[in-house]
Amino acid sequence: MKQAFVDYYQCPSELVDFQTITPLQQQTGYFNLGDAGLYFGQHNHQQVVHNAHQDSPNLLLDCQMTPEGHCLLPFNPSEVAENLRLERYVSAAHANVLKRIFSYTARQTYYAIRPYMPVNIRKYLQRRALHGWDKIPFPHWPVDTSIEQMMHKLLYLNAQVHPKGLPFIWFWPKGYQGAVIISHDVETATGRDFCPKLMDMTEAHEFRSSFQFIPEKRYERDDKLLNQIRKRGFEVNLHGLNHDGHLFDNYQEFYKRAQKINEHARSYQAEGFRSPVMYRNPDWFKELDFSYDMSMPNVAHLDPQRGGCCTVMPYFIDHIVELPLTTTQDYPLFNILQRYNLELWKQQCQEILKHHGLISMLIHPDYVIESRTRAVYETLLAYLSKLADTENLWRALPKEVAHWWRQRSRMRLYQDQEGAWKIRGEGAENARVAFARVEDQHIVYDLVDPA
Repeated sequence: MKQAFVDYYQCPSELVDFQTITPLQQQTGYFNLGDAGLYFGQHNHQQVVHNAHQDSPNLLLDCQMTPEGHCLLPFNPSEVAENLRLERYVSAAHANVLKRIFSYTARQTYYAIRPYMPVNIRKYLQRRALHGWDKIPFPHWPVDTSIEQMMHKLLYLNAQVHPKGLPFIWFWPKGYQGAVIISHDVETATGRDFCPKLMDMTEAHEFRSSFQFIPEKRYERDDKLLNQIRKRGFEVNLHGLNHDGHLFDNYQEFYKRAQKINEHARSYQAEGFRSPVMYRNPDWFKELDFSYDMSMPNVAHLDPQRGGCCTVMPYFIDHIVELPLTTTQDYPLFNILQRYNLELWKQQCQEILKHHGLISMLIHPDYVIESRTRAVYETLLAYLSKLADTENLWRALPKEVAHWWRQRSRMRLYQDQEGAWKIRGEGAENARVAFARVEDQHIVYDLVDPA
């Protein structure tokens, strides 16, 4: 029950003592922790709420500390974290909503006629399909940090046992306060041919990014371009198989396609994957031979498949490191919200940085070719560059973040003969010891300078 907390902070397991107040309800439902997010899982409260629109019970009032220092909880934090990260609440409570918004039949019809559909008609249909997105109560728009807030509440309770602070391995290498990654899904031959220009723009602001290519049907593979991308320090990944909208329709078909995707991954030397249109079923990711995935949105109000993982930190899905998309894609920003400024992105970045999270941007080459949207991307790069400098953020490639998160998960804290906390494991030279403590009823993080 404490594993999700231990994994999140990478703290010594023996310093964490969470126990459930039994018995938990057999049914799962929504609950809250005061002002901290919304959660879904088994609990021991009499009221079981199945709809995020309803008032949910506040379980923070039932959390207890025993004189022996045991933290008794009316829910299982690890189960709740998994329910949010893997969108279990969607399948349990909102499946009918998803079918109504973008049903299987509608999706088949849409993708069959999409190549022949005028762009303005396509955008109109998409706006109609997403009608009412702004009235969805959960996840919280425009950024949901429910998992971060739950971890803070648990940390606050734990601080009563460790008043000097709980030691843990800091989230990012070299003491960075957060991380920024930029990725590009390449959807057409026109977008593919614009990639060199996009690299020029990105490189001018001292960023490198990843390009996700569709290996079948959409356009021809350009090995000269792929080699150029790698040579310039950018990254090549895969974007589904053929972008027909049916990758996750059923498991048998997905399994067949996954074998082809894995073959292409080896051929493209791709470590990362993103599903087209962000369609996803995380329970099936185990069939993909990738180091990491980028198909889980933080909040999916503006996606055909709604839901969201409710965290701004990487996490594991089976063997794969998940790098959630924590900001709004360029396409819905321009075409659904019809905004051509940075206000929403700035708001999201600031909220992510409050939790030292991952700022993940998705910019399609196809959608920043024309002058107005290209100017928005240029402005975004300038903003992110300044933010990285002033806030001490890591400008990273997605594969670097995934590699670090995997290394960090294998590191361990130990005390030396003088009682000082140290880190052992591959990559420990880049890691930092930190302490989480409570000050004026707020969580404060203190990083220890490397010796």
